[in-house]
Amino acid sequence: MFIKNCWYVAAWDIEVPEEGMLARTLLNEPVLLYRDSKGQVVALENRCCHRSAPLHLGRKEGDCVRCMYHGLKFDPSGACVEIPGQDTIPPKTQIKSYRVVERHRLVWIWMGDPAQANADEIVDYHWHNSPEWRMKPGYIHYQANYKLIVDNLLDFTHLAWVHPTTLGTESAAGLKPVIERNTEGKGTLTISRWYLNDEMPNLHKKVAKFEGKVDRWQIYQWSPPALLRMDAGSAPTGTGAPEGKRVPEALQFRHTSIQTPETETTSHYWFCQARNFELDNAQMTESIYQSVVEAFEEDRTMIEAQQKIISQVPERPMLPIGADSGLNQARWLIDRLIKAETSQASA
Repeated sequence: MFIKNCWYVAAWDIEVPEEGMLARTLLNEPVLLYRDSKGQVVALENRCCHRSAPLHLGRKEGDCVRCMYHGLKFDPSGACVEIPGQDTIPPKTQIKSYRVVERHRLVWIWMGDPAQANADEIVDYHWHNSPEWRMKPGYIHYQANYKLIVDNLLDFTHLAWVHPTTLGTESAAGLKPVIERNTEGKGTLTISRWYLNDEMPNLHKKVAKFEGKVDRWQIYQWSPPALLRMDAGSAPTGTGAPEGKRVPEALQFRHTSIQTPETETTSHYWFCQARNFELDNAQMTESIYQSVVEAFEEDRTMIEAQQKIISQVPERPMLPIGADSGLNQARWLIDRLIKAETSQASA
């Protein structure tokens, strides 16, 4: 079961072409994305209501989409505006449309009750298109439930074991984060972790202009169902980073990790690693992107293998340990929203 009344990401802006269409499955629903004549993104059910033919096999005609099975044409609201060979269009001849907002280079979609859609609730990812930051957008498809990816992202201890040569250092295994939970609205988690007088991870070493021990930080802000923002970086030890000071040579990053369920056992994953230094260095942008991809492939190997085992023996529980505090609280927030929607629907 998925949360419906919330904003999900459907695509990066560059994934929805000016011409043509993009087909995606989101929350087990077939969705069609395209741009109208003004460049605005339209999201429709990717299914003709006549014989269930997928509309992405059809064609765009102006702001409309025509099914290429029997020729029915639908406008951006989902209403059928033409049935070849038939003068009268029955009122029920329509398909579902979805509320969409394009912001910070992301296409957001509301899969639930459109009356509850409030664009002010969309999480801020301003570094995606800020002139003060530079990043390359990325996408991964996962053969795993989205909550397993959330678990992984909010579990710092795995960095020492899954990412020993990319993101992690030995200190990651034993350092406890500070976790703050806010239950207002849909809820949020803030998870902070400081590594004082520590080694730099290899991703930072590749771009740093200084050597030696560092004070580094990872400050996560997570919002359900699966929206992660991270402030991360490294500064020379003793230069005041824990107190909020950032010396010129400090490395500062803003990280994005966003998941949208595709099905119960598959997920979409959008990510980027933005930086605020050497903004015109395209080679550095690519190097950072490739380093993140390498680390995320390490995660995917583990998480997809985990999903296979869970699918084989779903009745066997996963037993918690102390390091699971953050991910357990995230699951609690997700379950709380699902229960609230279920209660509202049955009322």
